[in-house]
Amino acid sequence: MAKTLYHNGSVYSSADPFATAMVVDGDTVAWIGGEEAAERHAEAVDQIIDLNGALITPAFVESHTHLAALGRSLSGADLSSVGSAGALLEAVSLRASGTEGPVLAQGWDESTWDVRVLPTEAELTDAASGRGYYLVRRDVHSALVNRELLEQLGLEQISPGVVSGNEHDQVRLALSSLQSTDVDFQRRALEHYASRGYATVVEMAAPQLEGRRALDNLLAIEDQQLPQVYAFWGELVGDGEHASQLVSSFPAGRVLGLGGDLRVDGSLGSRTAYLREDYADQPGHRGVLHLSKDQIVKHLIACSQQGIQAAFHVIGDGALDVVLDAFDDAAQQIGVAKLQMCRHRIEHAEMVDASNRARLLQYSIMVSMQPEFDAQWAGENGMYQARLGDRSRGMNNLSAMLSSGVPLVLGSDAPVTEVDGWKIVRAAMNMSDPESRISARAAFLAQTRSTYRAMGEMNPTAGQLVIGAPATFAIWSASELAVQTPDVRISSWSTDARAGTPMLPVVDEQIPDCLRTVRAGNILHDQLDPAAVRNL
Repeated sequence: MAKTLYHNGSVYSSADPFATAMVVDGDTVAWIGGEEAAERHAEAVDQIIDLNGALITPAFVESHTHLAALGRSLSGADLSSVGSAGALLEAVSLRASGTEGPVLAQGWDESTWDVRVLPTEAELTDAASGRGYYLVRRDVHSALVNRELLEQLGLEQISPGVVSGNEHDQVRLALSSLQSTDVDFQRRALEHYASRGYATVVEMAAPQLEGRRALDNLLAIEDQQLPQVYAFWGELVGDGEHASQLVSSFPAGRVLGLGGDLRVDGSLGSRTAYLREDYADQPGHRGVLHLSKDQIVKHLIACSQQGIQAAFHVIGDGALDVVLDAFDDAAQQIGVAKLQMCRHRIEHAEMVDASNRARLLQYSIMVSMQPEFDAQWAGENGMYQARLGDRSRGMNNLSAMLSSGVPLVLGSDAPVTEVDGWKIVRAAMNMSDPESRISARAAFLAQTRSTYRAMGEMNPTAGQLVIGAPATFAIWSASELAVQTPDVRISSWSTDARAGTPMLPVVDEQIPDCLRTVRAGNILHDQLDPAAVRNL
């Protein structure tokens, strides 16, 4: 690891908001400052890199991902651009022509189509050349399957068409036994994260998703040129001994807790999120509740007694009520302080009112949210409005979470939404409800420093660029920097030195390109101009 001086750019650092240069010594940030001082440091380094105006920031941390599924999408199984039933048939036909065995693809979302009608099983089977197919909806909570696939998997008792809930779980588990290339997909996904400026990712694994074998394979990857991987394991436990043994069965420190995609409910798109009231477009149906309050209470107590973080997948307001009622019951048995100490966590939490935000704060519950959900499905005639009617207003209120004091991290839930930290920043600044928007800085911190804290990282400098911090950062080709606020009544500015606030890229139109990603001094991704690098 050479001692390297980066200069002639911008460095996002709370220690020096106007820094233009940084020295990295091995795996540590050794110095940050201006150009005049950088000239003196040039005499004592092994390498000098001219940033040519580029920006250095802490590397992003992904708080919620599914790596094997993302790798499959990147490998040609992506249906997210499909915009009609006819286009879906064409995509399935193309996929079938280039593969053998069952036709596997993911990402379709009929809620975005002009005509929201799916192809028939016969049409899809014909497009798949008569083979079985498994086509996962974008939210990953339902899928299209045909009779041929179900017979191949020995699941003839399940009806073909759209499967969700427990039937979908059975299909996924049966398919996982046929898939032996998880590691290849996982590695491809990790390389993709590195190319987008991420140095750390948190995998959400569960028995009903890729399964235990896939997680074991993922955690066995030891490669300093890939992002660091941590995980949650979404298995329900009923006592402290089981919880402790389960966590101990994984490599030490790599599994952050039991949960993540431990589902309390499903998704709004698949109408499986559990609501207080009926779906607006399906009267008489309130969704699916996968866990009872008693099961959640036992899981909370078991984890809390062992100091293990529990985490739950919660979308609907009805599901959140059940979870928070379970916290109340658990508190009566083991006390509020015991629950608070474990920093338990909720994934998604899309429908949270003021009273439930207060309850989240009461138990020091962390929340992981995905602003790109709003960008995809909110607004006039969007999926949220179709499913919920007027109840869609005020969803995903990032601003209310932060102002209430609820610890918040942001992520992508890839492959549900794209891997791009700056697009998450842009989405957070432009939520469909103006009252839900947050600043670029808040959205950036929720993907860097705050995410390390949510993971229980003991190093207080993690996710920052200060002297003594880990040399974990990304370099960006940002053409314009500014202090950006979501409030139109307050101007953004890019040159006022009185602000004393580190500046971030303006992402209204152009998204920065990642030029280099570094984790603890190791280069994960490199697109710097070789002419900018001078070895001494």
